[in-house]
Amino acid sequence: MSERLRNWAGNIEFSAARVHRPASVEQVQEIVARAERVRVLGTGHSFNTIADTDADLLSVGGLPADIRIDAGAGTVSVAGGVRYGELARRLDADGYALHNLGSLPHISVAGAVATGTHGSGAGLGNLATAVAGVDIVTGGGELVSLRRGDADFDGAVVALGVLGAVVRVTLDIQPRYRISQHVYEQLPRAELDAHWDEIASAAYSVSLFTSWRGDTVDQVWLKRRDEDAPAPAELFGAVPAAGKRHPIAVMSPEHCTEQGGAPGPWHERLPHFKLEFTPSSGEELQTEYFVARADAVAAFAAVERVRDQVVPALQISEIRTVAADSMWLSPHFERDSVALHFTWVPNHDLVLGAVDALEAALAPFAPRPHWGKVFRHAPGYARGRDFAALAARLDPAGTFRNAFVERHVLGE
Repeated sequence: MSERLRNWAGNIEFSAARVHRPASVEQVQEIVARAERVRVLGTGHSFNTIADTDADLLSVGGLPADIRIDAGAGTVSVAGGVRYGELARRLDADGYALHNLGSLPHISVAGAVATGTHGSGAGLGNLATAVAGVDIVTGGGELVSLRRGDADFDGAVVALGVLGAVVRVTLDIQPRYRISQHVYEQLPRAELDAHWDEIASAAYSVSLFTSWRGDTVDQVWLKRRDEDAPAPAELFGAVPAAGKRHPIAVMSPEHCTEQGGAPGPWHERLPHFKLEFTPSSGEELQTEYFVARADAVAAFAAVERVRDQVVPALQISEIRTVAADSMWLSPHFERDSVALHFTWVPNHDLVLGAVDALEAALAPFAPRPHWGKVFRHAPGYARGRDFAALAARLDPAGTFRNAFVERHVLGE
């Protein structure tokens, strides 16, 4: 192979024999039709081997963006490799918005959707819940279009690239709106337990950052729409930050989106980080588990019981909420969720020890890992048999499988 690719974090070197960068859907079809095995790569913002293969690796980043807004249908159609930040700028310029964004605007639409990636908001579904249709190049090179309401749709949106190469995604849009972002510091841990539901619902989107080291939550980020209730003067003992903050206290907040309550475009406030800067902390590993929102307080206590194993590997942890959905492989399948996210130092052995401790501590709550991040045990949830049957129909030769898929998704 002429090039050795790594993922965004640098912890995975792809072992592909060949890397393809098609410039059209027709080229994608040709590559897939002649490939024995192929996996699809978006922006590479996964921290495990979900996209790895020793055969053909196909990047959708080179497909023309071809953003098409259908005002009558209330949708936008876009090539799968387009990054959310780029799509958002185009939508906003034309007077439209998406219901939510992830913390990083740098991720591709198809990749984020396929793994159930999310933002935060007690009433907001993950990014895939905005999907109204997908166009997929399946094994053999056939182009298949699925739309919301089709029998296979709920199995085909969050599909981890198992069904084929998603070359186009259609998303619901709404009129553009403004967001103001307010950061509070030093929320007493006892107040979080006592007022969890109120805090999690205190704005359109809410994120909490904690190091799990003391008896306070480091920061609470409230992202409120203009029509929401005014931001509180204090939040159950947490006070407004005196200046702009980065989730990791030792890092410069220059790369973070605007704070201090100044209203701005939705796409410049919903993410934590600006599109033009390096996201998050750069070199890092990430893990995320989802438990039922009703189990949040008990899950916080479970993490605290293993803090001695977690803290040495930790840069920062984020707590968010995600509404339930109906997609078979979604981590939020039929369950309102609280997300426990961990940004680790780039030390694989140290991180795996912390992950083992977390998975054991959270086991009573049936934790579901983020498909694209570091975890140890297969999820084993959400209509897996139905998905296996769907995969067998759309890709009978197993063209899009790899070891990760066979172990964690299909259980083979």
